[in-house]
Amino acid sequence: MIKKLLFLIFAVSTTASWAQDAADYVNPFIGTSNYGVTMPGPVVPMGMVSMAPYNTFGMPEHRIQTDAGWCSTPFVYENKYIAGFTNVNLSGVGCPDFGSLLLMPTTGELKVEAKEYCSELGNQHAEAGYYSADITRYGVKAEMTATERTSLSRYTYPAGTSNLLFNIGLGLTNESGGMARIVSDREIEGFKIMGGFCYNEPQSIVPVYFVVRLSKPAQIRYWKELDRLKGMRHDWDMFSGKYKIYTLYQGAMAGDNIGVAFTFPTTEGEQVEVSVGISYVSMENARENLDKEQQGQTFESIKSAAHRKWNDTLGRIKVEGGTEDEKTVFYTALYHTYIHPNILNDVNGDYPSMVARKTVNSGSRNHLSMFSGWDVYRINAALMSLIDPARGGAIAESLMEMYRQSGNLPKFEVASGEFMVMEGDPAIPYLADLYMRGAIKDTDPEELYEAMRKNAFTPGAQNRVRPDNDFYMEHGYVPFLSKYDSSVSQALEYYVADHALARMALSLGKTDDYNALMKRVNGYKKYFDKNYCLLRPVNPDGTFMEGFNPTEGENFAPVNGFHEGTSWNYSFYVPYDIKGLARLMGGPKKFVDHLDRCFNEGRFDMTNEPDMGYPYYYSYFPGNEWRTQQRVRTLLKEHYKNTPDGLPGNDDTGTMSAWAVFSMMGLYPPVPGVPEFIITSPVFDKVTIELDPDYYPAGSLVIDTHGIAPGNVYVDRVSVAGKTLKGRFIDQKTLTSAKHIDIYLSDKH
Repeated sequence: MIKKLLFLIFAVSTTASWAQDAADYVNPFIGTSNYGVTMPGPVVPMGMVSMAPYNTFGMPEHRIQTDAGWCSTPFVYENKYIAGFTNVNLSGVGCPDFGSLLLMPTTGELKVEAKEYCSELGNQHAEAGYYSADITRYGVKAEMTATERTSLSRYTYPAGTSNLLFNIGLGLTNESGGMARIVSDREIEGFKIMGGFCYNEPQSIVPVYFVVRLSKPAQIRYWKELDRLKGMRHDWDMFSGKYKIYTLYQGAMAGDNIGVAFTFPTTEGEQVEVSVGISYVSMENARENLDKEQQGQTFESIKSAAHRKWNDTLGRIKVEGGTEDEKTVFYTALYHTYIHPNILNDVNGDYPSMVARKTVNSGSRNHLSMFSGWDVYRINAALMSLIDPARGGAIAESLMEMYRQSGNLPKFEVASGEFMVMEGDPAIPYLADLYMRGAIKDTDPEELYEAMRKNAFTPGAQNRVRPDNDFYMEHGYVPFLSKYDSSVSQALEYYVADHALARMALSLGKTDDYNALMKRVNGYKKYFDKNYCLLRPVNPDGTFMEGFNPTEGENFAPVNGFHEGTSWNYSFYVPYDIKGLARLMGGPKKFVDHLDRCFNEGRFDMTNEPDMGYPYYYSYFPGNEWRTQQRVRTLLKEHYKNTPDGLPGNDDTGTMSAWAVFSMMGLYPPVPGVPEFIITSPVFDKVTIELDPDYYPAGSLVIDTHGIAPGNVYVDRVSVAGKTLKGRFIDQKTLTSAKHIDIYLSDKH
């Protein structure tokens, strides 16, 4: 308790002294181009609600105006026209979903078809917890901010008749159904159906409940798509495009593609505020969320609180030196890692359970959601274990609640819906990494292990996560069975998961499981073709697949045996046995030469996860560490910038950003389940990580880098707590106990 109190006092004092500027470095526009699919609008750390301008509507796959973006984001920087501002979003994901509940201010004649009322944006500004822009067509200024479960937007109107549209049907989700009911001349309530991530199975449909409240009274009218109104009785007010607008002050409107229009007179410069509360349980809970989080608050106080929350969160790490752009890239990357997983429970603790979606209660803790497993297991768990282990433990307990409710650890969960996206068994390496790094304190290790073991050892017929487990457990690999399957990728993911589970089994004294799992993970050798020095799909009879093309799958083209990549993008992805892979290739020199060839011939792909550790694999072989340092610095310079296209590609709920956070600090966790880091050359003169004393008694870690200058990218030597480090690997216990690390750079390798 004393340690915790001292930590809180220190956090307050350091926030006052240096962390007050951390949030100022965030540029939410980074990643809104080049397929980064981040959203620039306001959100608080791990917030349930976020707002974003919606400009990817109106063409196939929700695109409009340009090919600068794709369907999984509400906003693309280059696109011109918006249809409104969304209230529920996913950031940095690869498939469309959410991006819904749109608010749009207009003036004059009421139009409710997006292509008719849309407008260009001007003077966009975004910072941590706040966004503003001019709606140029209508002369309206839009501003918005957020709390954990609510949004507050403010619109400054010209004089005349003004409108506010709440579009329930439009959104990134492939679902368009919903309901709305007028509560008073200032308030409506209802719900919107979302879900079907990656157009997935119907059982994963997610209802989102809302309450919308205006700061002034308005005439309120519903609309609904015209061709769905046949046979209904109603009073028409006006006709607009393919929709009809009409008044129904009693009852409610339900169906596909519906919305609500608020109309009111405004004077020049009059500001109208709109509060939106969200819940995944009920309209009553949405109202309670709104009342509890906004009552007695002003727009400015909520905006200030959002900024302060980001300062407190990002201020866990202080960087000194470097350029202003490098600080912006760093803190924005750290910002992106705190958007997901996000809070799912209401202020009263209620949230929907997995499978049955029964209302359950999280008690005194928050239940976290949006587990993009295939992406985040690789390095995000290691990042949380270092800078915010309490959050890592909270994520672990949330995953365990999903297990208790559904019988399986999730593979790809969104708002208590399981979407089974991508390959492998990602919850195992994610949880094993958190456990082995000491971040899990409140979950029984035996229950945790049994939940993980269930996925790894249950036969395929009863195994939703590993339906191909029978052949894999017996033969040690996943066979190529049909054109464009992902057999090699699937197996590699299993190997990484099983290796992480083996490490945990050993730590718990479960030697039989350890031996069985370690035998499995050597199965990658079955895929190794010495003629190519690459991994190649293998048939059920053990022979190689015919017609192998090592470059098949470039630019996300269809490919045999691999998922979203070529054999080059996967063939070094055996992070737990890099030295064993090198032996297959003929020794360290041939391994290094082959890895060099991957980079030099343009086979490396920074935009996807399987090969993101490649630059660090040089460090396994003494005398080649400089190659890691050189490659990492080059990749940071080429792919991470203070511009909208400043991410290498899809951020994958903060995974690409986590790579930048680690690499800019001079650290990288190469193997899930193995609590160690590779040291490379930091970008900053000094990095101070405030460690949670409940986990790390040292209290803080300072990384001082000496000799930073153009061309000085090579690590000459490393001193840990005054002692020279042999090699470039450091285990987490040594790192977090050191208090001080000195890294000396040179221009020579």
